[in-house]
Amino acid sequence: MAHSAACDHDHDHHGVAGDLLAAELAAAEARCASAEQRLTPPRRRVLELLLKAGQPVKAYDLIASFAVEGPPAKPPTIYRALDFLEKQGFAHRIESLNAYVACRKEADGHAAAFLICDCCGATREIEPKASAEIIAAGASAGYALTAVTIEAHGLCADCRG
Repeated sequence: MAHSAACDHDHDHHGVAGDLLAAELAAAEARCASAEQRLTPPRRRVLELLLKAGQPVKAYDLIASFAVEGPPAKPPTIYRALDFLEKQGFAHRIESLNAYVACRKEADGHAAAFLICDCCGATREIEPKASAEIIAAGASAGYALTAVTIEAHGLCADCRG
C-alpha cells in the first residue's frame, strides 16, 4: 500500500523472510494437505508475496510481482489464488483498501479486525472481542454468520508522533 504524501518517517511493516517464510509456507502446505486441498505453485507464490509484504497488497501489485523470471501472471490466476487463500484462512481481503493481507493466525474461521493507519498504511490484525456479540446477534436474527471482519482507520503511533 502506498504511503500518504504527508507521511515522512521510516516504515517497517514486518514482512517475513528467510527461515520464517519457509516455515510459514511449509505450515500452509501441511494445513492444505490435512484439509485435502492443494497449495498449487500459483497459490503458494501469492501467499509468499503476501507474507513478504507484511502489509495489504492490491491484486494488481501481486500480478506485477508474481513472476520471479518471465512475464507476470494473468489477473484470473491471481484472483483465483486469492479466493482460495481467503477460503482456506491464509489471507483476508481488506474491503476499504481493496487489498489483501496474509493471515498468520492458525485458528479456523476466526474473526478478524484490522487497525489501519491512514498515513503510512501500516495494518495490524487483532482479535476483536465484539465478534462474539456480532455472531450472537446474527444468530438471534436468523443468520448463520461465517465470517466477521472489522476495519478501523486512524493513525498509528509512529504517524501520531
